[in-house]
Amino acid sequence: KYQHDLDTMQDDGESGMELLAIPTNQQARQDLVAVGEEIEFEKDRLLNVFLDFGKEICERIRSKGYWADYIDPCSGLPMITRDCNKVYSEVDGMECLLNYRAYNAGFCKVLTHPKWGTAVYPATIFCYAPRDSVIEIVKEYQFSS
Repeated sequence: KYQHDLDTMQDDGESGMELLAIPTNQQARQDLVAVGEEIEFEKDRLLNVFLDFGKEICERIRSKGYWADYIDPCSGLPMITRDCNKVYSEVDGMECLLNYRAYNAGFCKVLTHPKWGTAVYPATIFCYAPRDSVIEIVKEYQFSS
């Protein structure tokens, strides 16, 4: 998906740079499989929380000279890399990265969190940076919020 961006980055083998996925999951106040105005409001609330978080984390990573982008969970498209039209499935990502379970509900795939069930809102950040730097950035964010 981001191969063009990654192809332009050179790694000398000593920098510790690697493509990292930062999967996030927010616990929802309700089961998000349900329908209704209240559920849509909750999805919007969780989306906005993630968009603020994703933007801030990516800005911090990018300010150190590394590549980072976050996925719009509604469209599956990157928020910063605008010329990309490849869709990322948050549900597939959580299945692959975290071994979470999912099931089909009609035309939709539904993620099941091990503790929260379907009251979960998944979203992902990607970056190409040293793992230790990213861990430090996330911890700094955690303590500054």
